[in-house]
Amino acid sequence: MRVLLVEDDRRLADAIEEGLSPHSVDVTAAADVAEGRRTAALNQYDVLVLDVMLPDGDGFDLCRQLRAAGDSTPILMLTARDSVDDRVAGLDAGADDYLVKPFAFAELLARIRALSRRVPGLLPERVRVGDLVADLRSRNLARGEQMIRLTNKEWDLFEFFIRHAGAVVGRAQITSYVWDENHDPFSNALEVLVRRLRAKLDDDFETKLIHTVRGAGYRFGLRMTARDARPGARASTGLV
Repeated sequence: MRVLLVEDDRRLADAIEEGLSPHSVDVTAAADVAEGRRTAALNQYDVLVLDVMLPDGDGFDLCRQLRAAGDSTPILMLTARDSVDDRVAGLDAGADDYLVKPFAFAELLARIRALSRRVPGLLPERVRVGDLVADLRSRNLARGEQMIRLTNKEWDLFEFFIRHAGAVVGRAQITSYVWDENHDPFSNALEVLVRRLRAKLDDDFETKLIHTVRGAGYRFGLRMTARDARPGARASTGLV
């Protein structure tokens, strides 16, 4: 999982990064509104964690700017202010959750995990990738004329791929979404799950949707080119 943390307290940012790292969470830190906005625009993240009080503005303004730019990434606000008005201001700005400092680290991790599992609001309820059509609410899935049934874990992996269609995603990102923190990072559970999903989505069809990017991870979409074979790269996905 990739998290952008916008926090000007360097010690707190370092502590959060150090604490999240063992849980397969890759943290990128930014120290102010300008850097946070620029970093969010250049990279893809699963969750944005924004401090309210920043040197060149506040997290509420940054949240509004990101939402106005069409960024639907889940946002968690961090603040030392605990008034109802402040919490309402954060939610009105477009934030998804609010955590007051000081906080228990376990709660921060739990909230980040919960937000990472949300399908962004701007993602349509019904998506199409080539001849594959999925209803994300009812979990009905079909490719061509063939109805496809997925187990809960297979659906979690499929939903992750839909959320990151076109991007090369790594093992840590996937496992932190599909499994909890008790998952053994050295097991082959991910490879087994990808193989099972491929058997259902790709094996009977000429056009493949799940692509392995050697040394980097996987990419979900219609086309795979050499240019796409790097972490964070995006290409045409066919996602409608």
